[in-house]
Amino acid sequence: MSDERFNNLYRIPSARARWHDYYGGIYFVTICTQNREHSFGEIQDGMMNLTAIGKCLEEAIIKTPEMRADMNLEIPLYVIMPNHIHLIVVIGNNEYNRRDAMHCVSTGQSLNKFAPQSKNLSSVIRGIKIATTMFARKHNIPFGWQTRFHDRIIRSTEELNAIADYIENNVAKWEYDKFYA
Repeated sequence: MSDERFNNLYRIPSARARWHDYYGGIYFVTICTQNREHSFGEIQDGMMNLTAIGKCLEEAIIKTPEMRADMNLEIPLYVIMPNHIHLIVVIGNNEYNRRDAMHCVSTGQSLNKFAPQSKNLSSVIRGIKIATTMFARKHNIPFGWQTRFHDRIIRSTEELNAIADYIENNVAKWEYDKFYA
C-alpha cells in the first residue's frame, strides 16, 4: 500500500474499491446522519413521516438525475429512514466514462486515486449532502452528516434484486435495522 497523504500531512485511507474508478456503474449507497440523529423523520404505523429536512433530502434525490443529465444518472430506488438513507445509483455510459454499468472489470491497477472528485459517485453523493446541509443552515436546524458514506458496487441482476427488496422493505423492518436507536 502506498503512503498517499493529503497536504503531505494526513494519511486518509479510502473506503472505495481500489480497482474501480466510480465514474460508471450501479451502486447501493447508505449515508447516515451525524451521531445517527433522527433528523429525517420518524416511522409511525409503518409509514415514514418526513421532517422538513427529510422533505428537502427527498427533493434533492429526485432532482439529482435532472441536474446531472450529462452523467446519464438514475436513482431508480431510494428510502429515507429516520437517521440514514439507502439509494441505488446508476451512472450509465456518458462522456466521462466508457464502461457498461453492470460489467465493470478489474484491470489489476488502482483506478481510485485521492484526487478531486467530479462526475463520479462521490460527486453525486456530495451534491445531495450539500443541498440538505444548506437547507438546514438556512432554516437554523441543527443537522450534520456522517463524514463518509458506504457503497457497494452491484455486479449482478440477482444482487440488484436483493438490494431493491431490502430497500422496499426497510421501513417495515425498522425495528430490526442496525441503525434503529
